[in-house]
Amino acid sequence: MMGAIAPYYAALLGGIAIGASGQLLLKTGAVRAGSAAAQFFDIFTLLGLGAYGAAATLYIVAIRKIPLSLAYPTVALSYAVVAIAAHFLWGERIGWGRVAGMILIWSGILLLHRT
Repeated sequence: MMGAIAPYYAALLGGIAIGASGQLLLKTGAVRAGSAAAQFFDIFTLLGLGAYGAAATLYIVAIRKIPLSLAYPTVALSYAVVAIAAHFLWGERIGWGRVAGMILIWSGILLLHRT
């Protein structure tokens, strides 16, 4: 059974990874741009928006076979991925509260997929 649904989980994880990349691209566009108006024409912002479109497409593929009650909460993995990446890319602080939050997110997703 898992073999038949594996491509849909691959689409879900790919969508999560691309969506997180999109968020990082949007942040890069925001940091580089001199003004809010300029941000919308920055190449990183445009790539970030494109990444969101690609992520949404993969998500749509995933929810064809994965129950929405599992797929949607799993997207929360992107919160932890983005927080960790932002720490390394921009030096954003990850304190114990954020670490605990990320552990709770991961734990909740694991629990959802075990039931």
